Amino acid sequence: MSKDKLVIFDTTLRDGEQSPGASMTRDEKVRIAKMLEKMRVDVIEAGFAIASPGDFESVKAVAEAVRESTVCSLARAVDADIDRAAEALKNAERSRIHTFIATSPIHMKYKLRMEPDAVLERAIHAVKRARNYTGDVEFSLEDGSRSEFDFMCRIVEAAIDAGAGTINIPDTVGYGEPGEYGAMFKRLIEAVPNADKAIFSTHCHNDLGLAVANSLSAVMNGVRQIECTINGLGERAGNAALEEVVMAVRTRKDLYPVETAIQTEHIVPTSRLVSTVTGFPVQPNKAIVGANAFAHESGIHQDGVLKHRETYEIMKAEDVGWNTNKIVLGKHSGRAAVKARFEDLGISFDSQDALNLAFARFKELADKKHEIFDEDLQALVSSSSHKDMAEKFLLVDMEVSSKTGQKPHAQLSLQVDGKDVKTSSDGSGPVDAAYKAVEAVAESRADLQLYSVNAITQGTDSQGEVTVRLEKDGHIVNGVGSDTDIVVASVKAYLMALNLLSAPASKSHPQHDGV
Repeated sequence: MSKDKLVIFDTTLRDGEQSPGASMTRDEKVRIAKMLEKMRVDVIEAGFAIASPGDFESVKAVAEAVRESTVCSLARAVDADIDRAAEALKNAERSRIHTFIATSPIHMKYKLRMEPDAVLERAIHAVKRARNYTGDVEFSLEDGSRSEFDFMCRIVEAAIDAGAGTINIPDTVGYGEPGEYGAMFKRLIEAVPNADKAIFSTHCHNDLGLAVANSLSAVMNGVRQIECTINGLGERAGNAALEEVVMAVRTRKDLYPVETAIQTEHIVPTSRLVSTVTGFPVQPNKAIVGANAFAHESGIHQDGVLKHRETYEIMKAEDVGWNTNKIVLGKHSGRAAVKARFEDLGISFDSQDALNLAFARFKELADKKHEIFDEDLQALVSSSSHKDMAEKFLLVDMEVSSKTGQKPHAQLSLQVDGKDVKTSSDGSGPVDAAYKAVEAVAESRADLQLYSVNAITQGTDSQGEVTVRLEKDGHIVNGVGSDTDIVVASVKAYLMALNLLSAPASKSHPQHDGV
């Protein structure tokens, strides 16, 4: 039996980036986009072009770097948004403008302060304007799952007539329930006269933990595009996880009448890249990409798997990228081998000097640990991905003492705006002492919201990766540092966060009301 194509629309670079502290640089977005393209994602939503000059440049860079996938920019139903999106996408091989307006009574009344007829008129105008730039236009009914059905039918029919080829009914606030949400699509597709002229799409948030279930229920009721993110990244509780959606459809071929084009062996490497770039660790028991997803500790389970894998494993670990993303690199490895592995991970260098610097840092790391894994290479590049950012604070040297019965003490040599500064402090532990010493100089008075430590690979010589989240005056940033010495990694992460805080904050929230 032939199956329909399920379009995978990845919004990691847009909705995923709206997670507090998950901002990505232009180069990081391009790296992730290239991995998504390698995975054969159909549509990559690269950002919200009008949100900031940085977002515009990121969308433009992704549009120029990606040739196989469609590159998309979000735009409110506002002329300036649509024009800016079109400008960012003008060099794309395949482009899509994704325009939206809220349609639920609560959003129209309290957020937009518009009457339904005015919202309808704005939607038609926006779709027509977007069609002037591209033949691929998507229209979204923000807060669609809480919209009135009759109005939803009116605006969907009008948007399709105006030229929208994809209609997205998002569960913006994660309020939907699978049976209810799926039935809504079935009823809508049956009620709208021109529904056959568009692909219907779902975009689910995970506030009640139902994003993937809602998305799959929608597929069973006629939806042929799912909007999702790597690792389920996204605002609040996140979005439907791409890896879970794709592997559910692939594993239960007997149930779902669709198939995707996703090359699943790239799922785990892409998950690791997104985690490293954003500083959001993947929980060990996360489906598909968690460290324990294919681990068996129970003796009964181990015995069953050894006798016949399918007793306790419904998927092959290799099919999603486990056991295929490691290569033994060490201090004797040559430049060609290291460069080749970087390229396999979707990492390229602008110049020979950039490659030489990366190779030098690889050699430094190889002197500290016996075996270098892909995760080490990801962290090595990510830790220097903010190289274009002005480094107000730079670690020069550090000495930390910690002895039973005595207060830990840290002495640091820093460069602050290019000047050498020495600082020291006691603390409740070596990291606390080091952070207090830094604060004695920085005087940032920022709120430390998160301090997270993860081993990048296995073994006692593993690099530790530290994520620090700072908040000051509503500006939230993530600093990431990696080193075989966890205290050094901690200071690197804290200093990166301080440098980000000191940089101009020009990006506005993509859904901030400016209409």
